[in-house]
Amino acid sequence: MHVQQRSLLLILTLFQATACSGSFIIGGREVKKPKPWMASVQVKKSHICGGTLIHQQWVLTAAHCKTVFQSNPVQVLLGAHSLTKDKNTQRVNVLSFHIPKEFNTTTKVHDIMLMKLQNKVQLKKNNVDVKKIPKSGKDIPAGTKCEVRGWGTTHVNKHKASDTLQEVEVTVVDRELCNCYYNCKPVITVDMLCAGNKQGEKDACWGDSGGPLECKTSIVGVVSGGNGCGNPKKPGVYTLLSKGHIDWINKTLKKHSNSTEV
Repeated sequence: MHVQQRSLLLILTLFQATACSGSFIIGGREVKKPKPWMASVQVKKSHICGGTLIHQQWVLTAAHCKTVFQSNPVQVLLGAHSLTKDKNTQRVNVLSFHIPKEFNTTTKVHDIMLMKLQNKVQLKKNNVDVKKIPKSGKDIPAGTKCEVRGWGTTHVNKHKASDTLQEVEVTVVDRELCNCYYNCKPVITVDMLCAGNKQGEKDACWGDSGGPLECKTSIVGVVSGGNGCGNPKKPGVYTLLSKGHIDWINKTLKKHSNSTEV
């Protein structure tokens, strides 16, 4: 199963599942400290993808997530640790979607999307807050320890979501090595990253698309896909917040932030 198949097939499966089915983190642990920038992207109150609040009115996620929305209204849940306990959470409708014109569903290049929210959210430091993206894009050296987070199952063979936000540590994999692992299907470009675990069984997994990859407390990427889950020879694939992607984010926010344009 290639990267595109893992991302799209399982998102579709989750869309048909019960409420609160969603992103899967395997081999991880429950998040202890608040992550107020984490977003759950939902259709009919069912979790579809992860995301990051990068501005009071903008959420960063993966472009391929949009394939499952179809014509359904999309909402973002913010301030959640548990997806079933809505105390202190904010649920906001999505006004518009913005995807780089170069995005390709097959090659997964530029698998990044910005969602403009209908209203600016109320920021509360330990509940709902913005995670600033880097000012300039830098490559992340192989061997760097990072964290990926999401809601969902803790076991690859069980499609039962975790109610609470989970996290797992992964290590950035050399790009050339990752290309060998995947036999260049897809080609891991300079705008992408691979990260996994040598022992396996620690990974982002089904439906975790769009969530942030953080290295040294800085968001550096977006969950894009992979082949299976927890296989050390098939590490997770991420969209890197490269200079090109950061420039595109800033231009999109500047162009659309002060308008009602959809």
